Amino acid sequence: MGTSETAPSSTGRIDRLPASAQRFAPSADFAANAVAHADLYAKAEANREGFWADQARELHWHKPFTEVLDWSTPPFARWFADGELNVAYNCLDRHVLAGNGDRAALLWEGEPGDERRITYAELTDEVKRLSNVLEGLGIGHGDRVVIYLPMIPEAISAMLAVARVGAIHSVVFGGFAADSLRARIDDAAAKLVITADGGYRRGKVSPLKPAVDQALSDSGSGAQTSVEHVLVVRRGGNDVGWVEGRDLWWHDTITRASPEHRAQPFPAENPLFILYTSGTTGKPKGILHTSGGYLTQVAFTNRAVHDLHPDTDVYWCTADIGWITGHSYVAYGPLANGATQVLYEGVPDTPHPGRWWEIVEKYRVSVLYTAPTAIRSFMKLGRAIPNRFDLSSLRVLGSVGEPINPEAWIWYHEVIGDTKAPIVDTWWQTETGAIMISPLPGVTGTKPGSTQVSLPGISIDVVDQGGAPVGNGDSGLLVITAPWPSMLRGIWGDPQRFVETYWEKFRTQGYYFAGDGARFDEDGDLWLLGRVDDVMNVSGHRLSTAEIESALVAHEATAEAAVVGASDETTGQAVAAFVILKQSYLAEHSAEGLAQQLRLWVGEQIGPIARPRDVYVVSELPKTRSGKIMRRLLRDVAEGREVGDTTTLADASVMTVIATNVR
Repeated sequence: MGTSETAPSSTGRIDRLPASAQRFAPSADFAANAVAHADLYAKAEANREGFWADQARELHWHKPFTEVLDWSTPPFARWFADGELNVAYNCLDRHVLAGNGDRAALLWEGEPGDERRITYAELTDEVKRLSNVLEGLGIGHGDRVVIYLPMIPEAISAMLAVARVGAIHSVVFGGFAADSLRARIDDAAAKLVITADGGYRRGKVSPLKPAVDQALSDSGSGAQTSVEHVLVVRRGGNDVGWVEGRDLWWHDTITRASPEHRAQPFPAENPLFILYTSGTTGKPKGILHTSGGYLTQVAFTNRAVHDLHPDTDVYWCTADIGWITGHSYVAYGPLANGATQVLYEGVPDTPHPGRWWEIVEKYRVSVLYTAPTAIRSFMKLGRAIPNRFDLSSLRVLGSVGEPINPEAWIWYHEVIGDTKAPIVDTWWQTETGAIMISPLPGVTGTKPGSTQVSLPGISIDVVDQGGAPVGNGDSGLLVITAPWPSMLRGIWGDPQRFVETYWEKFRTQGYYFAGDGARFDEDGDLWLLGRVDDVMNVSGHRLSTAEIESALVAHEATAEAAVVGASDETTGQAVAAFVILKQSYLAEHSAEGLAQQLRLWVGEQIGPIARPRDVYVVSELPKTRSGKIMRRLLRDVAEGREVGDTTTLADASVMTVIATNVR
């Protein structure tokens, strides 16, 4: 199939787009018992602000709001601004007071196999004690606290305690090195760091406290001056250095602290957290979120999109708290809804490649929310592994992080969901705070590979470079056309950068520019085409990396693929593809000549212009802990440059192997 005519550069079109696909309708039983129904769209359409006000009233407000949205100084929004609430109270105390204190809040599984069941009453007790500890250390309203922890229950307690006292947390992924940690501590001017001696990762202890010590030391850039204390959880048992007067053991301070603590209300626009976007260069970009609007939208979307029934579901979002998914759909959304959730410390393949499915079976997980890259990794290993486990408890499957190609969607649907569990393919960002585009599982007939429709109360469009809608069947730039409750309130300490990065491109229209390419198909369903900077211009044709990756994965040999544009003297940019092969294919076929086969395959599927210049067969792809492929590192390899910063990777050694193979 050939590519379409090249669009004028002013339109923002991408030339080749996915075709529409088969729909999978929700079953009658599922639809009848679903949390969200089709009438939500009509209610939101009739009165968008009224709709969000209704969702906000599902929370407990110490002082009810009377104003829903103040958009008088765009792009700086204020939602429910005259109302007051306490985020931690909404996630904990109110459930205990409602008689659900004995309900499990966290079913924690450590990588070595240790486990803890923590009820809402127990979690509330620990958060109250920690809140008293924080106040005793001088942490109060508006202070910043950096949290640098593994996926242990104390990480959730720390986030909630910081929120409870009105302070602001900045969670830093435990895989970041000392320099990245220091940059985030300095940018936020944090007074306290909460960390652990170490955490388990791939069968051994990964030290954390030593990185904190290094970050706080004078390593040539001067001593760190804002941090007054370091609170340390004992987890790994590894030896750590100690600074008397600065460093404190968590277990010593918590046991001595009072279990009585009153949750003080704060204004809805009180800052809740700063989260630095991954892969930044230079000065970190701290995305700022506030309290009332954020909690409203994450609680609503967790209920509606994941069809969450707190009385009966066991929910598991596999994201690390170092990323926005771990904030919204581990720490805040599920607990605001009073749900029971699994929290897992380790990686999917330790101590064996079926570990996730073993956890699903053990805890009877009913709602699973994970990343397409993880799904494709499981595809690579084959269905024999998940088939060894009882996955019959699963009734809703979710996808997050990047577009899921139709082949992975179908595998997820058939092998993990046994063709019964609806799949919700969600689009959102660190900046949006909560899910923006997704099927509703009891309403939408799902379409493999398409994220489909904006949620009730969310307004989006696909436009050309001038901001004009392109309509169905054409591609362009994804924009959000009206403010939403969980939207970012700025970049920490840099309001001008906030305006320039997200709002300047469509300043006249007042649109938020998401940075993604997209299109509505002929049915009006949305297809994400990847980051605009991941769109390649090959001989004047604009090609989507997501489309070429999807074509590669459609080949019987390919488990996973990542495509980047590499500089080329002849064509401007050329397609470079990195592919992982299925073990089941290699068991029966030779890999010899396969790279050329895949080049020709892409040409047949899309057109000669999309045929990769280079196809590299690799064993792994560079991914963050949240499952995102770091394509800029692959671009470095494809263009023969030294590989850039790898600190955000789950396994930095992957790039060394790839670079060596390519050379």
